[in-house]
Amino acid sequence: MTKALPSAWTRREFLKTTAAASLASAIPGRLGLHAAGSDTIKIGILGCGGRGTGAALDAVRAASGIEVVALYDPFQDRIDSSLKRLRESAPDKTKVTAETCFTGLDGYRDLLALPEVNYVVLAAPPGFRPLHFQAAVEAGKHIFTEKPVAVDPVGIRKFIAAADLAREKGLGVVAGTQRRHQKRYLELMARVRDGQIGDIVAAQCYWNQGDLWVKLREPGMSDMEWQCRNWLYFTWLSGDHIVEQHVHNIDVVNWAVGAPPRTALGMGGRQVRTGPEFGNVFDHFAVEFEYPNGVRVASYCRQTKGCADRVEERLVGTKGTAFGYGEIRGESPWKFEGEEPNPYVQEHVDNIAAIRAGRPLNEGRQVAESTMAAILGRMSAYTGRAISWDWAMASSRLDLSPAEYAFGPLAVEPVAVPGATPLI
Repeated sequence: MTKALPSAWTRREFLKTTAAASLASAIPGRLGLHAAGSDTIKIGILGCGGRGTGAALDAVRAASGIEVVALYDPFQDRIDSSLKRLRESAPDKTKVTAETCFTGLDGYRDLLALPEVNYVVLAAPPGFRPLHFQAAVEAGKHIFTEKPVAVDPVGIRKFIAAADLAREKGLGVVAGTQRRHQKRYLELMARVRDGQIGDIVAAQCYWNQGDLWVKLREPGMSDMEWQCRNWLYFTWLSGDHIVEQHVHNIDVVNWAVGAPPRTALGMGGRQVRTGPEFGNVFDHFAVEFEYPNGVRVASYCRQTKGCADRVEERLVGTKGTAFGYGEIRGESPWKFEGEEPNPYVQEHVDNIAAIRAGRPLNEGRQVAESTMAAILGRMSAYTGRAISWDWAMASSRLDLSPAEYAFGPLAVEPVAVPGATPLI
């Protein structure tokens, strides 16, 4: 049923959950897929925007025996638009009823309490991801989580702890870093691993593009509602675009090197998107990451209309250079020329096949580390300080979540000023 908007509750109350894994959910073959002798995947969506709905449709295309049965979003109109798209695109796979739709800021709990749901798509704004992920793991659900998986070091630590619990419970966790499931990237990385470009000595990664959508405030919207609807432009919700978007490219570098960066030194600013509708995020970043063995990586991202676009990764080795789009130049040249399945579908193919085989995947820690690398770059750019991975992971107290989750007043934090914004 549709839930009324919740009363306010504190951050501590919102985060309060148990961490005990039940014995039954840890036993192979009792993962919620065999109730009544069925291995049907029954999907619940947490976050019914375009990406959440799209990910669910990708999942139903991934294999037979998959249905969408429940929806959660803070806003009823988002549920209505999602349900309309699902019924138009996959009418025979859409089994949602009025009783399995939930709204409000705490409606995700009601969805996760449904025993028939055994696979959830987490696609609410990233600031909610650690909360939703932890709750889904504790509810014993298999998970597809969109990236990024947190917006601050406190959230990263919560996510990693829940990912470790998911492993103990035998739950599948696959992330929306679809390059990890994309054929050209898989073939490229196999060649990099085999030494085709020699030792990696440097890399560059980019996500430079034009502007994106913005949701203007409408009369009657509370601060919380407007920020949640316009979430790209508030750091507590999106992590800023270096975290929300550029994480894809940083993830490729982590994958190639086999480790996260040791340090970050970044800069950035807010030169073009300066109006209040753009919240408190930057519009450009440049970060130098240092990885193990002295590998230095130049990272650039920008969301500015009318400028040169570039979205790619380059890995520079002692014997050649690898390009993420599927090419190696150097002593042993290669170019990807095969057919390629849709990687947005393939990530669900891989997740569901592993679950049904009783050997679930768990990509929680790798996507958390890539997200944290992007957070490290943002923290450095916001403060103007050089930051080490070890300090940020172990000691940073930065927690961007609001003091309470309620539809009401919520002040916008000031835009960061390098050299003045404190490093926390």
